[in-house]
Amino acid sequence: MLRRLILLTALLALTTLPLLAEPADILITGGTVVTMAGPNIEHGSVAIRNGEIVAVGPSSDIDAKFEAKTVIRAGGMAVVPGFVNTHTHVPMTLFRGIADDRDLMDWLTNFIFPAEAKNVDRDFVKWGTRLAAAEMIRSGTTTFCDMYYYESDIARETKAAGLRGVLGETLIDFPAPDNKTWDAVIAYMRGFVRDWKGDRLITPAFAPHAPYTVSTEHLRQIRSLATELGAPILIHVSETKNELQQVAEKHNGMTPGAYLDSIGFLGDDVVAAHGVWLTPDEIKTFAAKKVGVAHCPESNMMLASGVAPVVDMIHAGVELGLGTDGPAGSNNNLDMVEEMASAARLQKVSRGDPKAISARELLRLATIGGATALGLAGKIGTLERGKRADVVVIDLQQAKTQPVYSVESAIVYAASGSSVVTTICDGKLLMRRGQVLTVDEKAAIAKAKEYRDKVLASLKK
Repeated sequence: MLRRLILLTALLALTTLPLLAEPADILITGGTVVTMAGPNIEHGSVAIRNGEIVAVGPSSDIDAKFEAKTVIRAGGMAVVPGFVNTHTHVPMTLFRGIADDRDLMDWLTNFIFPAEAKNVDRDFVKWGTRLAAAEMIRSGTTTFCDMYYYESDIARETKAAGLRGVLGETLIDFPAPDNKTWDAVIAYMRGFVRDWKGDRLITPAFAPHAPYTVSTEHLRQIRSLATELGAPILIHVSETKNELQQVAEKHNGMTPGAYLDSIGFLGDDVVAAHGVWLTPDEIKTFAAKKVGVAHCPESNMMLASGVAPVVDMIHAGVELGLGTDGPAGSNNNLDMVEEMASAARLQKVSRGDPKAISARELLRLATIGGATALGLAGKIGTLERGKRADVVVIDLQQAKTQPVYSVESAIVYAASGSSVVTTICDGKLLMRRGQVLTVDEKAAIAKAKEYRDKVLASLKK
C-alpha cells in the first residue's frame, strides 16, 4: 500500500513539472506577425532553428515553448517575410546615376553598353555586388533575381553576404565583358549551373537579354539547355514600344510574348521582366503557362516605358512579383518598400481608380508573389512552420509611421527601406538593430567612390 502511494505521488509530481523548452537559434517576440499565409498575429512570435521556421503564433503560446540563443523583442514592429526582388542587375550599383533622364535605347546604346565594355570585370562585379548586398540587407530584401555578367562571381558574393539569389548569366548576341563569343558563354553556363545547382541559397539561371538582342536560333538553344540542365530562364519581355517595333519587324508583325510562345520558349521556368506592353492574349498565355512576370514600376516610370497591366495580370492569374530593375538610371535604388508604394500609386492613377490595388496585395507581390514567380514558393515568401527563415523586422514606432491603424498600410504607404531594423535570411542574422553584419559596408562605399572616378575617365576616352 505504501509503495503504491509513493508511486502515485511520484507520478503526480512528474505531471506537474514544466515541460522542457525546445532549443531555438532565434526567437522574434511581441511583434505584429504578417505571415502572408493567413491573418496577422498581434503580439506574435516566430521561432527559428537550423535556418527553418519551427513555430509561428501568439507570443503567449510560443515563447514558453522555446529557449533561444538570440531573442529579438519586436514590440511595436512588424515581422514580415523577407522581400523578394524579382528583377535587378546588382553590380550596376557602380553605375548609379551615370545617365539619368533618357529613354531606354539611348541609355543602353550610348551610355551603359560602352561603360560596361570599358569597366566591367571580376573586381567591378565583386564590389558592385557587395555594395548592392548592403543596400538590400538594409532595406529588407532577402532574395533577389539578377541578370548580369560574371554571374558565378556574383553568386560567391551573394552567398558570402548570406542572401538568397536566382542569378542569371546574361547571354547576348554581341561580345560581352566576360564571354566574347556565343560558344564561350554556353560553355560558361554549363560550368555555372554545374557548380551552383542544388546550393541552399543560390539558383543558377540562363538570362538571354531580350527577344531583340538574341536570335531565334540562340533562344531555342537556351530553351533546350535550360530544360536539359534544369535551370530557370530570365529575360526582358515587352518593356518598351521600341522593343515591340523591333520584334514585329523581324518576326512577321508578332509581339514579343507571342513570338517567344511561337518558338516554344515559354514555360513555368521562365521569368519575364517588365511585361509593360503585354496584350490580353499574351497575358492569358503567360497565366496558362505559369510564366513569372517581374513588375518594375519605378524603372518603367523613370524610362517612360509605360504602365504595365498589373491589375489585369493579377485577375488573369499571372504569377507576378515586384522588382527594382538595375540601380543605374532605370531606378537608382534597390528599395523594395519604396517599390511597393510606387506600384500601388502607379496603378491607381493610371486606372483612375483609388481601389485598383490594395496595400495588402502589394505586400503579397513583394513576398509570396515574387517567391511564386521565381519558383521558390515552397521555400520562402510566407512565415509558416517548415519554410526557410527569411524574416524582416520593420520599426513602426517612427514618427512617419505613427499612428498605425493598418500594419499593411503603415508598411507600404508610410515606411521606407530605412524602417527595416533586422534582416534574417535562411536563419542567419544579416542585420541587427540597423547594423549590417555580413558585408563590409564602409569598404564597399569607399570602393564605389574609386570606381566613379575610373568610370568617368573611361567615358572621356
